[in-house]
Amino acid sequence: MWLDVADDQHEEVSKVSAEEEIRRGITVMRRVVQGRSRGIILDVSWNNQGQLIEPNGHTLTSFIGALVRNEIPITCHDWRNKELKESKEKIWSEIKRCFNIEEERRGFCMKLAGKLLRGFRTFLSSKFLKDADGNFVDAELPRKYESLISAEEWEAFKSKRQDPTFQRISATNRERASSPAYPYRKGRVGYGRLEQSMLQKEESSETSLPAHVLWKEARVGKSGVPQEEVLNVYQKCEELSQSLSPDDTKSILSRALDVPEYSGRVRGKGFGVTPTSLSVRKGKAPSNRELHARLEAMQAELDALRREREASASTVYRDASDKNSINCTFQPNIPEGISHCQLYLSSPHYRMVGKGKVHNVSGVLLHTRELPAGCLKVSVDIAVDPNALLPYPSDDSDATTVHEAVGSFVAWPTNLICVGYEVQENEVSNASAQQIKEVRNASARVKSSGAKKTVARKKPTTKYRSCLRTFLEMTDIPTGGVRTIHMEEGIFGFDYDQMIGNEDFMQVFGHEEIGVNIVNTYIRFLYDKLMRPNDLDESFGFLAPASVNLGLILSRPHTVTEYVLRILMENKDAEKLFFIPFNTGGHWLLLAINPIREIVYYLDSLGNDWTTYPDMKDLIDTVLQAFRAQRDIQTSRRSANRITWIKVACPQQRNQIDCGYFVLRFMRDTLALGRLVIPTDVCISNL
Repeated sequence: MWLDVADDQHEEVSKVSAEEEIRRGITVMRRVVQGRSRGIILDVSWNNQGQLIEPNGHTLTSFIGALVRNEIPITCHDWRNKELKESKEKIWSEIKRCFNIEEERRGFCMKLAGKLLRGFRTFLSSKFLKDADGNFVDAELPRKYESLISAEEWEAFKSKRQDPTFQRISATNRERASSPAYPYRKGRVGYGRLEQSMLQKEESSETSLPAHVLWKEARVGKSGVPQEEVLNVYQKCEELSQSLSPDDTKSILSRALDVPEYSGRVRGKGFGVTPTSLSVRKGKAPSNRELHARLEAMQAELDALRREREASASTVYRDASDKNSINCTFQPNIPEGISHCQLYLSSPHYRMVGKGKVHNVSGVLLHTRELPAGCLKVSVDIAVDPNALLPYPSDDSDATTVHEAVGSFVAWPTNLICVGYEVQENEVSNASAQQIKEVRNASARVKSSGAKKTVARKKPTTKYRSCLRTFLEMTDIPTGGVRTIHMEEGIFGFDYDQMIGNEDFMQVFGHEEIGVNIVNTYIRFLYDKLMRPNDLDESFGFLAPASVNLGLILSRPHTVTEYVLRILMENKDAEKLFFIPFNTGGHWLLLAINPIREIVYYLDSLGNDWTTYPDMKDLIDTVLQAFRAQRDIQTSRRSANRITWIKVACPQQRNQIDCGYFVLRFMRDTLALGRLVIPTDVCISNL
């Protein structure tokens, strides 16, 4: 039965010739891939019976469907074939890179992948190889699927469909499924998500529903009224539930339907539930009393934290809220273009929570999506109230507070944006020591370079940028289209498709802060144009900025350590210099590591040194020590801790924008020299 899948069911459409293209494009899961490139790992939800549910259950199912169509040929008719082991490993590896999923879920995901592949083959056959009467049609390979299916695979697929044995089995199965007595009425919503929606609607404390209750609801159509035959079965199940022993092995629903049980199947529960898994999870499920106790304890803890936070915010930011609003004029019409601004919230009390820049540009998108009504796109530069919740948390980011959003773009209500960028004395008196330094430095840079930046924005663009922008306007990118750039394994140690959209191009055209997509794309350019033609890939390497940044070091240090150490160990036999474009949350800097010599070059266009980011330094030192130990290098006790950090004298940025561009330039110039030792005026520190 086709249940609980998002990508293997296709709506019935009129039969068309192979040349006619269907309107929906091939699923590529752009949001998941873009999130992965920024280091965003999606959490996956499961019910207590081991089925995928929301949030992200539908997303994972669709992602698996896209993977299996790319990795497994349609000529594969035996999912248990051992020759598929490598492809299955790649599918599982890609799933784990994008989703936070336990190893024990691998079996479910692989079964789901096999089911989605069967659904895809069935769709191709019914859509392109049959006419309206069900007769075979010798169709050409559809243009839409030329990137997934080769001509040889398509011919073999057609040949299999014409085989007499296959047609006999297909006819038998088609006849059996053509007129079900109790048809399923919920479309693509499987039993797992149906059960979840029913429990949420009823606000029930239960974690699951009886199979016959789900079975009845699944057969209720748009009218909301079940058929009489369905009600009769349901009533019979209710009667049986009062008389049967709990130890009876045959389910109530099977008895009421008077049909035999199938091995490994639980009727009325859907895909992913087996008698074994159901019994195991039943034994582990907590009682209602335990669940109520847990919920009450969690609610009490949340209430206490909320009261503490509101009291703290009221005390710390009352002065800033009262006085800053006097000097801030909210404008009904935000000036067009990019302007410095202050960001406010009105709940639980009116206060300024951050500073940044508002982007009031026609047609601007936020992470390739339309902005919410009444909002503008803003970039957060400074967090005045770090714990303030964002009014519109992004689906493509884990950021929920102003502090977590520093260095990124968010949507902000227009009526809570104040154009202007002033540092008030009362703000300084209420901020922490670190925030005082950040606010003053940022204000000084803006005041000293504001006129220059204004003039710079009026300069005509270069002919290359103008040509690129003209080319861009002739594509679908300004209206939401994206392009993919394949990042092969030799660049970051893993291969994936980097996606870039209109927002990324606008960062370059408007000379704005650049994000990780632009950095990765430029690294691919350096890899193709400088490294491989000159055999520099033997002497230089890169580490992915989405996998090594301050946010991940603070939240998942073990993951970052494992990744960096793996790359270094894979290149342990030759001296090599590794570049790490490092993002601190609102600023780009460059690390260049020579693991053999245990030297770390530090390049920062703000003039800071490594002591500004102690967590970063501690992690790199730990990795180099582990690298030394795994290489089994014997050193004297005196020199065992001599990991050398070198501050490179480099040009300094004059605004708050250019740090990313400086990092790109640093990498290019170092590669152009082709030497593993970076010439510099040094400031050396030993671990």
